[in-house]
Amino acid sequence: MLMLSLPSLSRRFSLALAALGLATVATVAALPGIAAAAPRAAEFVSIQGSAVNVREKPTTRSATLWEMGRGYPLQITQRKGQWLRVKDFEGPMGWVHAPLTSKSPHMVVTSRTANLRAGPGTQHRRVGRLEQHEVVKTLKKSGSWAQVQREGGQKGWIARRLAWGW
Repeated sequence: MLMLSLPSLSRRFSLALAALGLATVATVAALPGIAAAAPRAAEFVSIQGSAVNVREKPTTRSATLWEMGRGYPLQITQRKGQWLRVKDFEGPMGWVHAPLTSKSPHMVVTSRTANLRAGPGTQHRRVGRLEQHEVVKTLKKSGSWAQVQREGGQKGWIARRLAWGW
């Protein structure tokens, strides 16, 4: 018999259930002092300033690991006061001060190049070419495509698999 032992259940109760041939079953929500953690959607922010430091620790006295430009998308992995621990498409990065970020959606091109198209699909004409690491503002999404805008104002559609962000 498989016996599930949880610290919040008394040892005597668990042994009594085992003696009766019953398995101990409990849900996290039913246990006092343990908050159920529902799965959360990935939370993103974008860099608001023209150059923002990503730091080793959540303090301005910490070493600067990276300097990120305006619009660069980051995924939040942890919060600590006014600081956000973030990662990008290549992995963990460090800490950024939350007031220096925005909720304006952006994407970064992850492929070597990506066609910017007039509509959401390969049947639409190419209106431009995006380069790897180019940051674009996300205007809307349609299936596997995203309408984006370059820094200079040019708009078009990109296959979402060729970029990372929100």
